[in-house]
Amino acid sequence: MEKEISQAVIRRMPRYYRYLGELIEAGAERISSGDLSSRMNVTASQIRQDLNNFGGFGQQGYGYNVKYLYEEIGKILGLGRKHNIIIVGAGNLGQALANYLEFEKFGFEITALFDINEKLKNQCIRGIEIHMLDELDDFVKREKVDIAALTMPKANADVMANRLVELGIPAIWNFAHVDLKLENQDVVVESVHLSDSLMQLSYNLEQNAADR
Repeated sequence: MEKEISQAVIRRMPRYYRYLGELIEAGAERISSGDLSSRMNVTASQIRQDLNNFGGFGQQGYGYNVKYLYEEIGKILGLGRKHNIIIVGAGNLGQALANYLEFEKFGFEITALFDINEKLKNQCIRGIEIHMLDELDDFVKREKVDIAALTMPKANADVMANRLVELGIPAIWNFAHVDLKLENQDVVVESVHLSDSLMQLSYNLEQNAADR
């Protein structure tokens, strides 16, 4: 049985990847866990423990080869292949996601958007066509879709999510402000609750004000 990695560790891996990418751009060839710690505000011990879950990658007295570690973490995160994404909900948030160019650097390609608003029919966002929702089934049967981003009102999110699962889409990136109830629990779901993040920010702002 493979070792189960905690979600806390998995959440830190993209941060390591991002910082290592910045180091590569700056021309760095190697870095110690201590130097990486000071950049990321994570203890050196935590960094070593996190990376040891996947084999370690460092050499005592040398540290980490930046390019090698960057590539290995990319493999761990599944960034070695292209992931096709569709967006269900072509409102402001859906269009903002479609306009975000950084996704493509990591192999995530948005191939289509879907909506029920007839005014959006055949419009394009950065060359990506907006289809009507009644075209969804045919599109998914015709094109390979790895991830569906759900950017629609929460009232219909569960129904739509289960429809996407029935179509065979293996992963849902959920921006609807609701915890999805899926009939098939094998589907991978990552929920992004923007208001939760903002409320956490508000809490920390209040704590900082109280400490002054």
